Amino acid sequence: MKQYIVKALDFTDDKALERRMQARPAHLENVKDLKSQGRYFIGGALLNDHGQMIGSTMIVQFETPESLQEWLQNDPYILNKVWDQMEIKPFKVAEV
Repeated sequence: MKQYIVKALDFTDDKALERRMQARPAHLENVKDLKSQGRYFIGGALLNDHGQMIGSTMIVQFETPESLQEWLQNDPYILNKVWDQMEIKPFKVAEV
């Protein structure tokens, strides 16, 4: 499987944080499912200087870039317009 680092920045409108908090439980369940399949390594929220969540980063693995895109397109943070800008790069987890 190929590994990827995903960095997603949230929308910045006045309701962005509210949408994030509403979608968060479903997003975390989605990630827990991914973890149970052995395809999630680590991730978490990006914070601004005030400690508020403004985005996410995660390291995951999928067979193909297309399967990663399919998973992302069904994630509650995409479906509920939490994530706006996304950067995905191939990644190699160090075995230490």
